[in-house]
Amino acid sequence: MKYHLIKSSGIFGLMTFFSRILGLVRDMVTAYVFGAGPGYDAFILALRIPNLMRRLFAEGAFSQAFVPIISTYKQQQEHAQVSQFISRVSGALGIVVLSVSVIGMCGAPLIIKLFAPGFTYGSTKMNLAIDMLRITFPYIFFISLTALIGSILNAYGRFGAAAFTPIFLNVCMIIASLYCVHLFVVPEKALAWGVCLGGIVQFVFLLGFLRRDNLLVWPSLCWQDPGVKKILTLMAPAIFGASVNQINIMIDTLFASFLPNGSISWLYYSDRLMEFPLGIFGVGFATVILPNLSRLHAAKAKEEFSATLDLGIRCVLIVGIPATLGLYFLAGPLLATLFQSGKFSVNDVIMSSHSLMAYALAVVGIMLSKMLSSAFYACQNIKTPVRISVVILISNVVLISIFIYPLKHAGLALATSLSSILNAAILLVILHRKKLYQLQPGWQLFLLRLVVANISLCFAIKAVTPSLNEWVIWSTRTRVYWLIPIVVLGILVYIGVLFMCGLRLRDLAGSPLPRG
Repeated sequence: MKYHLIKSSGIFGLMTFFSRILGLVRDMVTAYVFGAGPGYDAFILALRIPNLMRRLFAEGAFSQAFVPIISTYKQQQEHAQVSQFISRVSGALGIVVLSVSVIGMCGAPLIIKLFAPGFTYGSTKMNLAIDMLRITFPYIFFISLTALIGSILNAYGRFGAAAFTPIFLNVCMIIASLYCVHLFVVPEKALAWGVCLGGIVQFVFLLGFLRRDNLLVWPSLCWQDPGVKKILTLMAPAIFGASVNQINIMIDTLFASFLPNGSISWLYYSDRLMEFPLGIFGVGFATVILPNLSRLHAAKAKEEFSATLDLGIRCVLIVGIPATLGLYFLAGPLLATLFQSGKFSVNDVIMSSHSLMAYALAVVGIMLSKMLSSAFYACQNIKTPVRISVVILISNVVLISIFIYPLKHAGLALATSLSSILNAAILLVILHRKKLYQLQPGWQLFLLRLVVANISLCFAIKAVTPSLNEWVIWSTRTRVYWLIPIVVLGILVYIGVLFMCGLRLRDLAGSPLPRG
């Protein structure tokens, strides 16, 4: 089973890697065309609000509630009953997200004022954000149904297609940035239409995979269906608990609306680079492990459940720690190489690097939080992560109030990072106390190897990386020629030291697991 888990995570990660690479290309294009001004600030807000709703109604709460239940149906019910369940769930979810989309479009002025109170009422910036939010809100409907299809495929062990779909959103936004800006008086509106079209294309793409597996059914409504009622019951608290990191980012945006122009954009660009390892590995690990943990919980295999979770934690640490260090030490070079051109200035690079260095600390915290939360969701225990999320949100606001004055937008990122670490720590302690997770053999040696490898990584990067003052005056070609060897060197040093310390793939799990 451990090799099946690692293989599935690898497939998901590979597909997500291609998507994230194209996402970086998209951000490079938008940075060149739009820079980090008030118009792009307004677009980021109009994008983040439906993205938050997407996490609430689709990839977050819904997936965490739906996957354990459909995994149980798949194991215990006939195909006809599973198809009927999918039909009724899709009908219920479709009605909910359609209603949310309509309400959001009608209430756009109030929503913008709620999420960005620092925007001056009646200003061009606020009016632009309202107009673009009305364009992007229908994205919620299509991306929520896309997430439903992806969750079904994941429950059947097919992770690649769903991980591939964000590529279409990136393509639509790139096309809009390069070829459609001249169609609008305000160029940023082209991006908003690109987001809406991207949601439609992703939904249509995944329909074919459902048809291939004989799972494509017409939606129907039956609110009294036991499975639907169970999902709605689990979703109510999970809407809050599963999306705490996104809510924290929206809180950052709210406070950033009071800061100078460009602050929201600086946070966005640094967040995008922080999300790169999260999207490839963190989400991949959590997505793959949830149906496995759900199956083990349904089979009452407690030892295998704990061992599988232990494997997931080790995978997170072996990837997340070097990702954190890499983002921290290469924050400026990464931003300069990827985004410094056109309207994205040297000052934008410097300001974004401050928040990226602070966000880098969140990588391990968020990865672990996603992984550990999956253990609770697999047991259909939503209340515990929700209670913890309340504590985390309060702590985030307290930390923001401490850091925002001296550190400005970087203080917002630092508060998010520290809150994510606290979230992971509390989840881990509670899982241990509930005896859902027990440390497997070999942790002391595993941690020692990680420490040695990561210290070596830091020395290698610091030894060969020029100062940021040099990066910002170089041409893009020179930056690329320097950055690629530095990144490759860091990866080779890290993997090489781990190998020399004796770590092998078979050592990731402390004890052998049964095949599954």
